[in-house]
Amino acid sequence: MRISESCAACLYDRQKNITDDEEYLSEIRNLLDNRKETDTSPYMVYLFNKAHVRRFGAGADYRDIKKQFNDLVLGMEDSLRAEIEKSEDPLAKALIMARVGNYIDFGAMNNVDQNEFLSLFSNTEMREDDRLTYDSFLCACEKGKSFLLVCDNCGEIVLDKLLLEQIAKRFPQLSMRALVRGGEVLNDATAEDAVYVGLDDIAEIVSNGDAIAGTVYEMMPEAAKKALDEADVILSKGQGNYETLSDRGRHIFYEFLCKCDLFTRRFKVPRLTGIFTEEK
Repeated sequence: MRISESCAACLYDRQKNITDDEEYLSEIRNLLDNRKETDTSPYMVYLFNKAHVRRFGAGADYRDIKKQFNDLVLGMEDSLRAEIEKSEDPLAKALIMARVGNYIDFGAMNNVDQNEFLSLFSNTEMREDDRLTYDSFLCACEKGKSFLLVCDNCGEIVLDKLLLEQIAKRFPQLSMRALVRGGEVLNDATAEDAVYVGLDDIAEIVSNGDAIAGTVYEMMPEAAKKALDEADVILSKGQGNYETLSDRGRHIFYEFLCKCDLFTRRFKVPRLTGIFTEEK
């Protein structure tokens, strides 16, 4: 997903809000001005982070925040699982709850409000406009043998675990893998986080190989490339994964909340609208 001029301006302004160091901002501007058409926002932020470390040292540490939201949703796990199990279609319910979890995003969101996050659980019914994608998703799972979840944020991965539980119950023939970040980047989930919430109990955890808030195939180690290439069904969570995986000729199901102007304009929806879409 190419970077528009408005997106480039937003990326620059976010760095400007971090520091007024003119040399650093000049380097950021140079990176943006010389970007390739195939470069995505997560890749540019990856380059920004490299530049930031060279000039200032390590950036903000999100490990305490990640634990806070993992613990928050882990504390809700039993009650959410019970709600899922008693619903008319547990898989549909788990899918929408997992989408709610995509709210916990310290990259795209100017403010992550715990109360606003919890309020989103007041409506976890699947909308009619999700149904066509859902039917195709069920068909793909029925025919497939291997499933890959491309993970996004901490906290969210607890809800992803509940989703994978329902997929495994309904389609026991599917082998499960979960792709996570290869290093610390914002509040995105790493292998350590996945193990902390028990995601490894239901899926093989695979690292994307680097601290990038997206999934850039060319940067991935062979094991991650193999997981992506061999998966019969791919469910990609979050905006960053959509930006880096879409328009690459793969059959992928995407699930996320629209949290910034780029996505609300692209999908013509209000902020925090959930999207479940398929790219064939």
